[in-house]
Amino acid sequence: MDDHLVGWLTALDEDRLARVLANRPDAIAAPWPRRIDALAHRLTNGFALMEVMRGLPLPPLEILQGCLVIGGRPTEDELARFLGVSTSEVIPWLDRLYDHALAWPAPDGRIDLAEAVAQWWTAPCGLGEPLAAYLDSWMLNTEALRRLCRILDLPYQGGKRQVAVRIIALLSDSERLAELVRQAPDGTMGMLDDFAWDGPVRSVDGNRFVTPGTPEKWAAEHGLLFRTQWDVAEMPREVALALRGPDYRGPFTPDPPDLGTTRIDPEAVEHAMCLAAPHLVDRATALLENTDKTPLPLLKNGGVGVREVKRVARETGCSEEETRLLLEISAVARLIALDEGAGGLVPTDRFDTWRLEDAPVRLRVLLAAWWRMERSSLRRTENRYPTVLGDDPAGETIARIRWAVLGALAMVPEGRGFATLPELVQSVHWRAPLLDRQLLADCAPAIIEESRLLGLCAHDTLTDLGRALAALGTIAGNEGDETAPQIEHDPVLAKCSVMALAGAQRTALFGADLTAVVTGPPSVELSSLLDRAADRESRGAASVWRFSPASVRRALDSGGTAESLLADLSTAGTLPQPLTYLVHDVARRHGEVTVSSVGCIIQGSDPALLAELVAHRRLAKLGLRLLAPTVLAGSAPAATALATLREAGYAPVPVDDGAEITIRRAPNAGRLTLLPGGRVAELDPPPSLLEPPPDPREHARRLLVNGGSAGPGGQTWAVIGRMATRLPTAQQSLLGFVVDRDVRALITLSDGVTATISHGELRSGVLDAWCEEAGDYLEFPLNEIASVTSTY
Repeated sequence: MDDHLVGWLTALDEDRLARVLANRPDAIAAPWPRRIDALAHRLTNGFALMEVMRGLPLPPLEILQGCLVIGGRPTEDELARFLGVSTSEVIPWLDRLYDHALAWPAPDGRIDLAEAVAQWWTAPCGLGEPLAAYLDSWMLNTEALRRLCRILDLPYQGGKRQVAVRIIALLSDSERLAELVRQAPDGTMGMLDDFAWDGPVRSVDGNRFVTPGTPEKWAAEHGLLFRTQWDVAEMPREVALALRGPDYRGPFTPDPPDLGTTRIDPEAVEHAMCLAAPHLVDRATALLENTDKTPLPLLKNGGVGVREVKRVARETGCSEEETRLLLEISAVARLIALDEGAGGLVPTDRFDTWRLEDAPVRLRVLLAAWWRMERSSLRRTENRYPTVLGDDPAGETIARIRWAVLGALAMVPEGRGFATLPELVQSVHWRAPLLDRQLLADCAPAIIEESRLLGLCAHDTLTDLGRALAALGTIAGNEGDETAPQIEHDPVLAKCSVMALAGAQRTALFGADLTAVVTGPPSVELSSLLDRAADRESRGAASVWRFSPASVRRALDSGGTAESLLADLSTAGTLPQPLTYLVHDVARRHGEVTVSSVGCIIQGSDPALLAELVAHRRLAKLGLRLLAPTVLAGSAPAATALATLREAGYAPVPVDDGAEITIRRAPNAGRLTLLPGGRVAELDPPPSLLEPPPDPREHARRLLVNGGSAGPGGQTWAVIGRMATRLPTAQQSLLGFVVDRDVRALITLSDGVTATISHGELRSGVLDAWCEEAGDYLEFPLNEIASVTSTY
């Protein structure tokens, strides 16, 4: 616990504390802290601080580096001098660090940094560890320190700390160090400059550190380099700063790089969005239905092969890029999954639910999956696409790059588009400098192209749909995080998705040549209807479908009738007489010959026995029907029929005929809806919208009221032992851990009520603890707690 941070937080007014909490929602997540000291503990969490730094632009991070390089607790003036700017230029960015609790001002005017900042940033400004860390390390014993003093012509009187101070003073002085280096072997200065400017850690030839007369051995003997491994050497921070010279200033870039823009037509951007959105949902549906018919096999080392990608693209009419992107999006959305029995990727039950939703909902599910996806489908490596659904070592970083690129595009004013991609990459780097710059440059073109296919970007600017998604920032979470908010239910995104699909055509022009033409992007419902009854011949500005006896028969096979099919088609436009004649002619011949699917065949020599089986009430679930006097067909699989007949008192025997029984995936329980092919799906109720974020001002007010007050402190065990008389000793100890160590436990009160509690405090004979069921802090009388059990 940092007492300076607690003191600073305690001295803040409500407005300033609320601003800190607004920038650090992790600190007030449930169960929220009730005291300033508990808040300070959360604010200094190392992983939370790293997450905060990832969201900051370049200037505050440069200030953090400057503070680390200066060391100690610098003042604002010292920091400004090191950065080569005026104090007034530094203060606004320092305030931003204060508002994120990465740093805070001390009463003496100095700047305190959170300890975790130094832990995450081991080489600020490309500089290594302080020289004192090397002099105090196990690698340098007393004799080695004495030898270093003799070589540097320094006295060895006093303790080890005093000797280290003299060595640091010498090697930190630019003039004295330059005089020392003039005595070095040829080539030493060039080698030291490489460490000073491109270090601090570099690979070296270990043999040269033990060979007399080499620059490496000379530098190591004089304390300018320290070899931590045989082939790795490091340069201390003070040495590098002295070599850089007294005129060196730390990097500080308060202004973002120029991002050139060009004028674009907003109506053209909206039109492109309205074309791409319905096309995306239409092609995703076609791709998923294709995998439903033909499982998509995986390679032995994982992922989908190029041959399969091209096959799916050819059969669905998607481009190869669309196929790659939609396969990975569908996998993240869990619309497809590996089925080892089927031999590849097949649609899941979520697909059955997804296809029943309205088109805007389907669109948002796809966009949310792309926003969380930890791969870049269209990123080229060595001029080749990566394996679809293959492992990507970059993983989460790619998702962060995606968020940063769209965040930078969101800053481009409406009616303008970015001029060049390199300028956009520079702008993204300024806003998210902790991202790998080379990976950012590699991924940015692919992200722009993927955004275009998804209707998020057009004419080098974001569409309304893209701006709504970019505004959600990083709240989507990682693709494997089941607890991440479902951003597809965000109200702004929902409104934009409806607008994106509003321009889709819902009518078609039916011709006497048995064609249907849709001028413009067809709606998902219209595409589904026409795909069911006709064959698509072309796509683009206008889509064309052609009816044929085979296509109409396909529609009737899905369970419809001629009347219902004509009624559905008539809602899309006026039907010509040839099409009506075709549908009625196919319907008249439809079903002249029937082909039944059976789960098993039952044979017997006694016709009376088989008739008895058909009439048996307990065997009705087998779906038995008489095909011949001695042959029955059943709808149940052979194993089920065998077990059921034996339960009913018969003695059947299985016949090994080599037949393979295919079990189709079962629907969930609930309200079922018939799908083409006789399958059923459950339409789940829509989940609730995103949970509202915590109110920072409310928490600031609560914290200021509670202040630093705590419970009885060291009296925990005495109070529990005296008041919780219903509990045995072991359970009293567990309850004490709930108070002192924030252990999570399940308690049962004397009236039978149970609660899962944590973060407890004792006051006035009650346990004030966080109750997970209530989502709030509640008071539980100690004398009413009947039992305590661990939840771990």
